[in-house]
Amino acid sequence: MKISIQGLNKVYDNGKHALNDINLEIEDGMFGLLGPNGAGKSTLMRILVTLMMPTTGKVQINGYDLLKERKEIREILGYLPQDFRFFTKLKTWEFLDYAARLAGIKSKKVRTDKVDLWLEKVGLFDVRERNASKLSGGMKRRLGIAQALIGDPKMLVVDEPTTGLDPEERIRFRNILSDISQNETIIILSTHIVGDISSICQSMTLLDNGFLSFTGSPEELINKSRDHVWQINTSGTDYDILKNKFPVISTIPTDSGWEVQFVADDIGDIKANKIEPTLEHAYVYFMEYLSNKN
Repeated sequence: MKISIQGLNKVYDNGKHALNDINLEIEDGMFGLLGPNGAGKSTLMRILVTLMMPTTGKVQINGYDLLKERKEIREILGYLPQDFRFFTKLKTWEFLDYAARLAGIKSKKVRTDKVDLWLEKVGLFDVRERNASKLSGGMKRRLGIAQALIGDPKMLVVDEPTTGLDPEERIRFRNILSDISQNETIIILSTHIVGDISSICQSMTLLDNGFLSFTGSPEELINKSRDHVWQINTSGTDYDILKNKFPVISTIPTDSGWEVQFVADDIGDIKANKIEPTLEHAYVYFMEYLSNKN
């Protein structure tokens, strides 16, 4: 499986440039699309799943031309949108059975087995008879994950997938995706939650104001911020000066004030310690510090 994106642009009727000259190659495995809200992530996802036409550019998915072979692409596609909806009068298992029919599974026995399998995997088997509309927010999100996967797609696109999930549900979701990514499948994970990318994605890209600002592995992005992440214990006026001067990543209360982590190239005469960066540190450094300098 391979996705090839060349010179992709999307301009809305109001003149907003949502995507600007996107060039990207995506191959088997977990691929993370990271960026702030409004960066253009959902626009790119909707184009890839054939729900929106690009203004200009070329996209090929497994050799299929996005503009000419949309039906063929949809047959190998699974999609979980950020705003997932369903028929409210259907029971949980009925909705998943309906999704299986849409995925082309004609045999009733095969559908039943698939429905039970995925209800078990996402932890909804015990509520299979409950109306989907009566599920909790986290359960509805898990149902959305199951409907996206029930057709065994070769390309899976998930937009802000862990929204509304508690920590245990988030781990369950990540484990499911990790298992699927071993089977010559492309999984595109679009999110603004850095932890979703750092834990399961082998490669990633940053999207900012419709432009690709970085493409590579999470480790490569982290390396760009090495020696630029600092930690200091401070209080009062010093804290106010610090947060107004540098991008602050975290602020933790202590007995004497605050433990503050921030990013910077040069901190002058401030007495702070360098710390080992995480992907969250690297994201803040790259998107807020370097982009502002440029």
